[in-house]
Amino acid sequence: MRKLKLRKCFFVALFLITGSGYVHAQDVTVTQDEKFVQLLNEKRKINASVTVNDKYKIQIFYGESDKARKALSEFKREFTDTDGTIVFESPTYKVWVGSFNSRIDAERMLAKVKEKFPYALLIKPNK
Repeated sequence: MRKLKLRKCFFVALFLITGSGYVHAQDVTVTQDEKFVQLLNEKRKINASVTVNDKYKIQIFYGESDKARKALSEFKREFTDTDGTIVFESPTYKVWVGSFNSRIDAERMLAKVKEKFPYALLIKPNK
């Protein structure tokens, strides 16, 4: 019985040793669709200007890309002294404006912004 176990182990070891010399890696070629590259570049461009910190921000829009761009340009026409950016969080776009150190300053600005953007809300991003 012991000889059979020893013989099986010997043949398994011999098979593994001789078989391992014939293993080859596969050559894989990846082709990417050009639209995929364009989407990645657009996402990088949109999120490049996002700096998230412990300051308060006002979110004036949440939805589709085209409407987010329109909302941001409309905001910039109304409030020229306040900066804004578009943030992509799959699958929607958010428009964040301002960067306020204190909540009281953010709430003052929120009251002004709500006249033009009634669905605006105060946020404190934490990334």
